[in-house]
Amino acid sequence: MRLTVRPGDAVRNGSLGVVVTGGTSGLGRAMARAFLLAGDRVVVCGRDPARLDAAVRKLRSAVPGCELHGLVCDVSLPEDVSAFAAFAVSKLGIVDRWINNAGTAGRFRRTLWELDLSDIDETCRTNLSGTLMLCAEAVKVMRRQPFDGSGPPFHIFNMGFSLSGVRASPTAIPHRSSKRAVALTTEFLRRELKSAGIDSVGVHELSPGLVLTGLLLKDAGLRERRLFNAVADTSERVAAVLVPRIRSARGVGGCIRFQPVILMLAKLLASMSGFGKRRFFDDDGHRRSVVRRDAK
Repeated sequence: MRLTVRPGDAVRNGSLGVVVTGGTSGLGRAMARAFLLAGDRVVVCGRDPARLDAAVRKLRSAVPGCELHGLVCDVSLPEDVSAFAAFAVSKLGIVDRWINNAGTAGRFRRTLWELDLSDIDETCRTNLSGTLMLCAEAVKVMRRQPFDGSGPPFHIFNMGFSLSGVRASPTAIPHRSSKRAVALTTEFLRRELKSAGIDSVGVHELSPGLVLTGLLLKDAGLRERRLFNAVADTSERVAAVLVPRIRSARGVGGCIRFQPVILMLAKLLASMSGFGKRRFFDDDGHRRSVVRRDAK
């Protein structure tokens, strides 16, 4: 199902309270926009104050009259995560959907022994420790919320790597390792909630695939960019597919994908015959100007 959204389309029927971490750019900002246009109330965060302010202004301009709140938060810092959770509750009251989108691929795409130790540490703390702490706070928040016992009304979404995703990713080991661990975190948390008899919270894997953002394109060479022509997509298109599925999530868990793995593999095979050629990048790997705005 696709969500067609335009400025001014926001409605208030069935409004949800939504948290999107890392909502200042790329897929996070695109998802925040799609939620707002669906009439939801949204809280976002980002590490950089200037980028956060700019993102909030752009989103409010795109969706006049929307309810949007932002807070500076480094998800690798316990005190920031705790403050952000309290902020989200104070603004939304009820948190229906919590999306752990914040993450980093690291400063450089190099072999492990060529990476600065601080880069390794930052990547793992942001992706894995950040997700663990955010999940802990989200569960605490959702357990305090009213629940009528008719199935999980509150849902958490994490962005980890499947085994196929780990193999396909061109990023450095700390990114791939930490994102694979995030996927395992989602599974472990689901089991822990079940063991504890907590049935008001669902925990899901969110799989956007390859999204044309600065994170994906960092240090990407000509070979990778040609691959992206076939199997990657813009943050706007990915958000338009994922957000309706997130809003209608049911059950205690599962994986919500932008596209089936088999379809991505088919596109990859078709690329050998020219499928997607020059879709986003020309033969020299330069970004085509007609789509450049989608990678912000």
